[in-house]
Amino acid sequence: MLVSLPEVDTLIFFFINRDFQNRLFDVIMPFITNNVFLLTLPFIAWLCYKDRKKACLALILGLASFALADWISHFLKHVFERPRPCNILEGIHLLAGCSRSYSMPSSHAANSFAFVAPFVILYKNNIRYVFFLIAFLVSFSRIYIGVHYPSDIIVGALCGAGLALSLVALYNRAYRRYQLKPYSTVLFVFLLAISVFRIYYIQQGPLDLSPDEAHYWEWSRRLDWSYYSKGPMIAYLIYIGTAILGDNVFGIRVMAVIFSALSSVFIYALGKNMYDKRVGLLSAILLQIIPLFSTYGIIFTIDSPFIFFWILSLFLFWKSINRNELCVMSDESRKNQTKPSRITHYAPRIYWILLGISIGFGLLTKYTMALFYLCSFFFLLSRERKLFFTRGPYIAFFLSLLIFIPVILWNAEYNWVTLRHTAGQAHIAEGLRITLKDFFEFIGSQLGVITPLLFILMAVSLWSQRKQKEGSLLFWFFTPVIVFFLLKSLQGKVQANWALPGYVTGIIAFSVFSKKVFSEGKVKKILIVTAILLSVSVTAVAHYPSILNLSVKQDPTSRLRGWKELGSEVTKLYEEMSEDGPVFLFSERYQVSSELAFYVKGHPTTYCINLSRRMNQYDLWPGFSELLHYNAIFVTIDDIVIPQRVAGAFEKVDKRLFTVYEKDKKVRDYSIFLCYDFKGMTLKKPGTY
Repeated sequence: MLVSLPEVDTLIFFFINRDFQNRLFDVIMPFITNNVFLLTLPFIAWLCYKDRKKACLALILGLASFALADWISHFLKHVFERPRPCNILEGIHLLAGCSRSYSMPSSHAANSFAFVAPFVILYKNNIRYVFFLIAFLVSFSRIYIGVHYPSDIIVGALCGAGLALSLVALYNRAYRRYQLKPYSTVLFVFLLAISVFRIYYIQQGPLDLSPDEAHYWEWSRRLDWSYYSKGPMIAYLIYIGTAILGDNVFGIRVMAVIFSALSSVFIYALGKNMYDKRVGLLSAILLQIIPLFSTYGIIFTIDSPFIFFWILSLFLFWKSINRNELCVMSDESRKNQTKPSRITHYAPRIYWILLGISIGFGLLTKYTMALFYLCSFFFLLSRERKLFFTRGPYIAFFLSLLIFIPVILWNAEYNWVTLRHTAGQAHIAEGLRITLKDFFEFIGSQLGVITPLLFILMAVSLWSQRKQKEGSLLFWFFTPVIVFFLLKSLQGKVQANWALPGYVTGIIAFSVFSKKVFSEGKVKKILIVTAILLSVSVTAVAHYPSILNLSVKQDPTSRLRGWKELGSEVTKLYEEMSEDGPVFLFSERYQVSSELAFYVKGHPTTYCINLSRRMNQYDLWPGFSELLHYNAIFVTIDDIVIPQRVAGAFEKVDKRLFTVYEKDKKVRDYSIFLCYDFKGMTLKKPGTY
């Protein structure tokens, strides 16, 4: 009679867990199971004494492998979904708490083998066997204490060891490449490391989709030539991501990781072309650690691709305006032994064509891209007037407008709603007014998202370099943007991220300044290092605000939490009500409607009614006026009484108050109204845009 593999697995499990039981192991194994680092510590200390450099390398690779293995093993648990033996088998000799998490693979086995593998690989003496033995004992202890099957251990060990081997191989290859191309190698390793961290953070971190991300995802479900408030690029990119990876948070945000990395690649290329590789590398790294820019490496809103297209356009613009001077020796100059004549050749026209395409894509992403025209005009006027008499700039200009034409045609069809929305955002209807409150709030926000010291050093760097050609380009692509939004803030509210493109050249200018002054006095060195460390610290806290134990009102990330819990609660109610007939979901806020569409199981169609709000994209899509006699769920933020217009449209309404807590702190109240038998509602048109 043949025995199946699961049966063999269970037999071996019981042999180790029960038949191998003894009083010594009952004491030792629970200690071993959670102390892999403690067990290896004396041996690591001894290796450091012998060869500190080699030991530190093995330790760094071990910790990196450990982190990767822990992440991957937890991911695989949800793929296999295998229950732990202590949760389904009887007669187990259990020596530890039996977690409700899944069993395959064993995270302890994966983590321990991942951590010790670099030591086993790098050291050729007998010490390698000690590290292997420790990993084996930790893995064996998981079976002995009754929480894992032997197959869980084998898969975990192979997973951890495989990840460590891959990481060591990657290190060896990077080290060899570093000898030939140090700057690009450092950039590649840095971007790889930070991108892997961001993927981990997206999947395991505390942040739900932001309301804007969820709303843009809604756009991607209804592809069009343009949308109410923005161009179509963000919808197209989310559509691509979710088509490949599914309608989940990672499918949406993976594009943020990709575009952030590509932005650093091209700012490196720009800095290298304008100055040198060191400037390019520092600029690329700074782009990832400054709070304003690092946010868009995880959160995928229009600014993530917009940053990329702005930087790409800058790179292509620089390539387009560069001139090559060729020495030409004529017959007469040879005869008279005079100096050869010099002929100036501008860059090939292909750069202008690519520039036009890049600017056009930028306009499809965010209309602020139009400031690129203004900045390039001022620069050409100040340094390269001859280019006004060449075809290149006009080719780029008209090609970018050609790409933008679908947005114009779409707006003509929809009564120019984007133009009306933009005018509303600019407070044009309010006329000329001065609001010092908004002005100082904008300045404060810039000091916050850039950090004060770095902001000041950027400005100093740009001013000191403005007279050279390279510095002039940096200056003119910074100053008009910042001045424009400074003036705008005198008239109305300006969001902190609106001035974002201006700081791209500020980063390069700061990098040039840093390289120059780093060889000078200690005070300047301290200022540079302090500015960078302050940015890193603020960025770290922004990722994990719980470090500061902020209140919900003080924590800017609180608006990205609580939506998943709302979706789960509404899903339960939606499924219960669906047993009695069809149900639709709606809110009076596009943020709530979009989050419900994403987080409610099955991604149902949601609606957004107008109760004295400004227009949004939902008003351009079909409403629910035809869904007579349907039941519905109306959701809004805060503990409120249902609006009379909503209550009057249904035969009966019941209220449920749902509160989301996080570590005993109230994140948000939601009022959920169960509405029965829809009688019809006259949808009010928005009064403002």
